[in-house]
Amino acid sequence: MFRDRTHAGEQLAALIADHDIEADIVLAIPRGGLPVGRAVADRLGVSLDIVAARKLGAPWNPELALGAVASDGTVWLNESMIDESGVSERDIHEQIETERTAAQEKVTRYRGDRRPLELRGKTVLVVDDGVATGATTTACLRQIKNAGAERVVLAVPVAPPDTVERLRSEADEVICLETPTHFGAVGQFYESFTQVSDEQAMAYLEKG
Repeated sequence: MFRDRTHAGEQLAALIADHDIEADIVLAIPRGGLPVGRAVADRLGVSLDIVAARKLGAPWNPELALGAVASDGTVWLNESMIDESGVSERDIHEQIETERTAAQEKVTRYRGDRRPLELRGKTVLVVDDGVATGATTTACLRQIKNAGAERVVLAVPVAPPDTVERLRSEADEVICLETPTHFGAVGQFYESFTQVSDEQAMAYLEKG
């Protein structure tokens, strides 16, 4: 059980240091990943930026991920679930455009006047407050690889074992503090899991 996201980030940073990973950049997935990412970036002495994606939810259950799209348009689709759902290709493409725009607007709002960090040839550490299905995480990891990163490492405080195994095929390395078999939601592993506001998220970025 983590006290809050900053506490989780401090513990995660200690584990990353033990792995002797020489990251050039930390990218946090907003909004919940920013307090974690700030603690990790500060411990490693590197810059913090963001990478964002949005879930493609099923029409009858927005929490059920049919896929995800990153802010640059990188897409991951759960083809088997889409086939079972009967959602049309046209509807999927429309949702991709809607959610890509939303992800890009979030990145633009959070970065403000700051230019995105150059990822080509770098070792990039991707951080979030936890992972459940891994849909948006997968889209984020693929975006970073498409941007030319030499090595991509995912580091999170908590995730279910099957999700961690699946994400090992998307990242060069996955570091996870806790992999509980009984996993309901990320928030159940935090004493305090209050929503991070846009203002708080932007403040974490500006601290560096």
